Amino acid sequence: MARKHIVVVGAGPGGLAAAMLLVSQGYKVTVFEKQPYVGGRTSSFQLDDYTFDLGPTFLSMPHILEELFEAAGKKLEDYLSLVELDPMYELRFSDVIFSPSRNVPETRKKIEELFPGNGEGYERFMKHSDKKLDALMPLLQNRHSSLLDYFRLRTLRALPQLSLGRSLYDVLGDFFTDEKLKLAFTFQSKYLGMSPWECPGAFSILSYMEHKYGVFHPLGGLNQIPKAMAKVIKEYGGEVVTGVGVKKLLTKDREITGVLLEDGEKVHCDDVIVNADFAHAMTHLLDDGLLKSYSKQQLKKKDYSCSTFMLYLGVNKEFKLPHHTIVFADDYKKNVEEITKTKVLSDNPSIYIQNACVTDPTLAPEGKSALYILAPVPNNTSLIEWEKHQSEFRQLVLEQIESRTEFKGLQENIEVEKMITPLQWEKDLFVYEGATFNLSHRLKQMMYFRPHNKFQELKNCWLVGGGTHPGSGLPTIFESARITANSILQENKTMTVHPTFEERTGMRGAQ
Repeated sequence: MARKHIVVVGAGPGGLAAAMLLVSQGYKVTVFEKQPYVGGRTSSFQLDDYTFDLGPTFLSMPHILEELFEAAGKKLEDYLSLVELDPMYELRFSDVIFSPSRNVPETRKKIEELFPGNGEGYERFMKHSDKKLDALMPLLQNRHSSLLDYFRLRTLRALPQLSLGRSLYDVLGDFFTDEKLKLAFTFQSKYLGMSPWECPGAFSILSYMEHKYGVFHPLGGLNQIPKAMAKVIKEYGGEVVTGVGVKKLLTKDREITGVLLEDGEKVHCDDVIVNADFAHAMTHLLDDGLLKSYSKQQLKKKDYSCSTFMLYLGVNKEFKLPHHTIVFADDYKKNVEEITKTKVLSDNPSIYIQNACVTDPTLAPEGKSALYILAPVPNNTSLIEWEKHQSEFRQLVLEQIESRTEFKGLQENIEVEKMITPLQWEKDLFVYEGATFNLSHRLKQMMYFRPHNKFQELKNCWLVGGGTHPGSGLPTIFESARITANSILQENKTMTVHPTFEERTGMRGAQ
């Protein structure tokens, strides 16, 4: 029997993870990537002798990554070197600096020192969230292709943990009385591009997962993850073709038959996995009128995450400061509302700084620093004129960093620099409306109500990445790849499933 041929559109971490799993099981797999490099938003770039991650810089729950490599018959440690960060990050408020560790007794002690009376609440939060994650993981590890999934035992068991009708901020109020401490456990909602006052309460598991499993840095940057996956794919005989974009998905009677490449070549295949930004792909890779629920008109009505303003700085100075620093706006709630509701540029933004060279000196020349700076901002539905405002916003961000942190002398030592605004995210990096965290994660756009892993509008079409179930963020993107690859294996009963893959992806418990 001829091997089934799978084409993957986009070499982001989700597409490469799915490709790695399938090629290891005997499928013929070809990955096409428009850019001349792999990784998508999890890629790297150079500015002179400085190396930067383009997008994600946090890695938590590395055991998911270990399981993916093991399912593909490989060992993660043969491809990546992970360093755990302790403390995980520095959280800076106007009058308090909190640096939590995943060492629970140590973090409880710090909480009691900085936020008296909240140590007991922290331990309750960890115990409660442990049970919560156990209940929710079956929802995150299985696809939702039917409304009947809501009546499965796994869903009914999880219902009490979904905190329906409550926001993330509300849920944290069950455990913490100090306002700043609550915010210290809600900032992870930014990984979803959402406000903690609107983010569903179920996502309290995000901060828990960091406190439980730690935060890690792969030497060389998170870009090493997709590079490692691409290497595995090639070792199994799969193809990862960079610099060749897909122009169009070829269809016949609402069934995918192949792809048309930008150079005019047609590649026929049995199935297509779309790893490109979901809304961008649906508006650019398919003929008008083909889709119903996700037509151009319907996509405009969806809710999207915020965007990010990025600065990547090569600095002629070495900063012996934390790997991750998060500076909270003085009025954090106002700042969040400006990002997600009124959609205006804040005059007091929250800012994230990655100083990876303190952990990984390979990223910059000796005695220098490669700094990654991110400020959450509105997506392009805001109609902000970035060409007009980017210089003044850049100056505001740099001035706030120098006044609010120990990154002194930053501006006068900048040697090289790159800036990305929401406009570049959309125009140059093909992110719909510049919404870097994809479709928002409101309950009306989660599970069954999110684009399905087996795309419901076209035959032989599958999805991976932040735009499908279970959502954005690297751990959940890896889970989307696992769900999609697992579903393809289940549908093709002639294939032999690797036992570890079967056990770890929940095939036996999926019913």
